[in-house]
Amino acid sequence: MQVPAQTYLQSSAVRARYGVSDMTIWRWLQNTSLGFPAPIRINSRRFWRLTELEAWEASRSDEGKASLKEAPAEGEETMAKDAA
Repeated sequence: MQVPAQTYLQSSAVRARYGVSDMTIWRWLQNTSLGFPAPIRINSRRFWRLTELEAWEASRSDEGKASLKEAPAEGEETMAKDAA
């Protein structure tokens, strides 16, 4: 039985993927409410599983869609005031 191969990203690749600094990654890891995946350490270097990062991205985009549904569309509030 073979274990499926996983793709691991180094911290430099994670920073490039999100366009953020190492300090931002550190902050995301400290803020548990964000749910950013924890890295694994190999020889004092940090690596992230690509599958976990993709799952985190999907959960974040789902949260964004939910908040957009609750918020009024742009210009919707001004039209209601103009109609009154």
